[in-house]
Amino acid sequence: MLFGLTAALLVGGSLFAHLRAQGKPNPVVNRPAAIQQLKPDLYMVAGTGGNVAAYVTSEGVILVDDMYERNYAEIVQQVRTVTQQPIRYVLNTHHHSDHAGGNVGAVADRITVIAHGNVRSNMIRIKQPGVPSITYSQDTKVHLGGKEVRAAFYGRGHTNGDSVILFPAERVIHTGDLFLKRVAPEFTPYFDFGAGGSMLEWVTVMDRMLALDFDTAIPGHGPVSTRADVEKWRADLVALRDRLRTMLKQGASKADLEKVLIADYRWPAGGLALGQLDALVAEIRQ
Repeated sequence: MLFGLTAALLVGGSLFAHLRAQGKPNPVVNRPAAIQQLKPDLYMVAGTGGNVAAYVTSEGVILVDDMYERNYAEIVQQVRTVTQQPIRYVLNTHHHSDHAGGNVGAVADRITVIAHGNVRSNMIRIKQPGVPSITYSQDTKVHLGGKEVRAAFYGRGHTNGDSVILFPAERVIHTGDLFLKRVAPEFTPYFDFGAGGSMLEWVTVMDRMLALDFDTAIPGHGPVSTRADVEKWRADLVALRDRLRTMLKQGASKADLEKVLIADYRWPAGGLALGQLDALVAEIRQ
């Protein structure tokens, strides 16, 4: 049961922010946050940054991600429209500031921030404030008000610290930027090699994600999605890998790859993703 934002608004707002994060030459437009109900106690907040999950329990609220630092107050405001329970925990899917920038506000409010160890390491390395105080190497669980949330690290993908968050009772996952809901023919996975990302390992991560029991997915950006949407993303990732690999074996140049990625997959010209094409080529050739 879905309430609130339409899919069109979510695609136009959240995916715009994601593409801007990849270097698309357009100004960032702040879009007001809005909340929608996915399951009786589970909500999604969408706006300028990455999608936020809010899980309401009798003892407090568990958030997954918290957008940019400047968006933290409006996230709290949106949560207050559905519950007066305090926010107790924030789980980060990864360290990028459109997903973990709001940690600054959370830490100031004495909310416990939890993430994979590489998230903390990446944030310390780039001097990003709001580092998590609790970390894990493989997986962890948060129990609150008789409810459970699980976080698991399945390997390198978008970065070296991506976690998949599972709400087992609701059969819902939050994927962070390991999965994005986009409008075809756009397919813009961002391999952040500077933060340990990997195209090749990302496929394995998707396989492990799809082994979970879920029917609904909260993507890093874009509207609420289905299991079939996640399966399609995995298939498209494999197809992209195989196409680039074949082109390289046939002697394609970097310029040839760039043309295909821009024309056929809508990668932003001059964006951060294309800026790491050398690293992507090196990995595919392994």
